[in-house]
Amino acid sequence: MIRLHLNAAAARPIPSPALDRALRTLLGREGIASAEISVTFVADDAISALHLRHLGRPGPTDVIAFALHDPGEDPLGDIYVGHDQAARQAAALRIPEEEELVRLAIHGALHVLGHTHAEGPGRETGEMHRVQEAVLKETLGPPRRVAP
Repeated sequence: MIRLHLNAAAARPIPSPALDRALRTLLGREGIASAEISVTFVADDAISALHLRHLGRPGPTDVIAFALHDPGEDPLGDIYVGHDQAARQAAALRIPEEEELVRLAIHGALHVLGHTHAEGPGRETGEMHRVQEAVLKETLGPPRRVAP
């Protein structure tokens, strides 16, 4: 059984149907029939505190994920998405905020499932990025641009 928990702690609306579809699509592609994943959308102050506490880096980030299962167990994890940071990234990329929120949830879920990526330049050419973008496209359709 797949159990997804979507939480809007940032007191801003989240695209729950799209998030649910995206995460279920990803888990299906990965051949996972049983998992429990929580995705919580938080403001800059909360994601900054998590970022500093768990990664030793100050300031906000876009997503932090925690795999809480042992090898061989069904996936269990918590994902925190920086809603304010996602909104800034969406504006800078001129894409809908919904698209960036879904992308970041997928990205966090991939980390919960054990996927990794290189840091810095070249990150967008790796397998994790390809899977992320394929699931995003399957969920939301082709990329959209927002007028400046």
